[in-house]
Amino acid sequence: MMSRRLYAFLLWLLSPVVLGFTLWRAWRRPAYRERWWERFGWGPRRSDRPIWIHAVSVGETIAAIPLVRALQARYPEAPILMTSTTPTGAAVVRQRLGTEVLQYYLPYDLSAAVTRFLRRQRPRLGIIMETEIWPNLCHAASREGVPLMLANARLSQRSLRGYARFRTLFAPALASMSAVAAQSSEDAAAFRRLGAEHVVVTGNIKYDLPEPVAARERGRQWRQRFAGRPVWVFASTHAGEEQMALAALEDLQRQWPDLLLVLIPRHPSRRLEVMARMQAKGVSFALRSRAEDVGGRAVFLIDTLGEVMDFYAAADVVTIGGSFVPAGGHNPLEAAALARPVTFGPHMDNFKGITQDLLAANAAVQVVDVEALVAQLGAWLTTQEPATEMGDRALAFLQQQRGALGRTFSLLDHIVP
Repeated sequence: MMSRRLYAFLLWLLSPVVLGFTLWRAWRRPAYRERWWERFGWGPRRSDRPIWIHAVSVGETIAAIPLVRALQARYPEAPILMTSTTPTGAAVVRQRLGTEVLQYYLPYDLSAAVTRFLRRQRPRLGIIMETEIWPNLCHAASREGVPLMLANARLSQRSLRGYARFRTLFAPALASMSAVAAQSSEDAAAFRRLGAEHVVVTGNIKYDLPEPVAARERGRQWRQRFAGRPVWVFASTHAGEEQMALAALEDLQRQWPDLLLVLIPRHPSRRLEVMARMQAKGVSFALRSRAEDVGGRAVFLIDTLGEVMDFYAAADVVTIGGSFVPAGGHNPLEAAALARPVTFGPHMDNFKGITQDLLAANAAVQVVDVEALVAQLGAWLTTQEPATEMGDRALAFLQQQRGALGRTFSLLDHIVP
């Protein structure tokens, strides 16, 4: 209790700094100007008692979509309120769910802000995706009678060590939660070590992806526009990976001169940086946001949100970004859902369990550097049959792992008021 009170007091003292930071970030990045007041808990008052889901950014939002669909079917009378932390997460909510859900930004973990949010929105239940533990929010939810559930919960060893340094602060927050639905037994043990009391292993709901019918059709249309060229999709790239991708492309085009690289930076706001790098190397490219025709250009730069699966569906081979730099990697399952052969680098810490299982099932390939990447992509482009078999194994693996969503709902049915 003393730790949380000290934490709350220190954040209160820092409130002017938080406000200044918010305004500075809004000045530097226009996307953060959007509804900035919601970050302090201000929003319209509601009386319809929504079910509230918090997904911090893009990956968590995509993982939450099957949960949203299931909640809409199970509780059709209850509105769904989704909160995000990043503008990219909010954009994915708008792009994929539109007006089907209410959408706000989660306030900072200031006592007044989170209390204001809860009293104005009056959720009947809060579902927090993966690893978001906010002491003031948990305390306010307990005080206001809002049950909280940590869904699809995961905790890396690195995060565990960080949280453990402040266990007296985070243990009461976790203990106040009605349930923690952990992805694995290792995750469950980690949460128990931190002080969570109601922990159940439900599995990873990221395996419960909806059937990508629309993505397949849009992918087919893109294939037609690409006019039969072989297509390599390198998705969710971070700084340093675009340079690597261009080096690999140069090598691969010696044998496949018409190879098209569909390059999808994790953050579209980096488009100018990526464009400058391509211009400096003399690489021809088309820009998605300008609706430019790819034609014979070497790279199609995707600086929009919500289209990754469409381009996976159009791909011959796929590489997952964030894995060749120490960013923790990104979700390979969307490519698996479309039966695409997948490669990723050595840094897949954020998807350690999924990565290990895919590799054990011979359903993906992990490479250590650009030379190994070029060799693997070249092998798949040379002989189609091994690539097709790899994609088929990935899809079969994904289908075998489904079921976490149902187990999560078994918990929810005991929590929803």
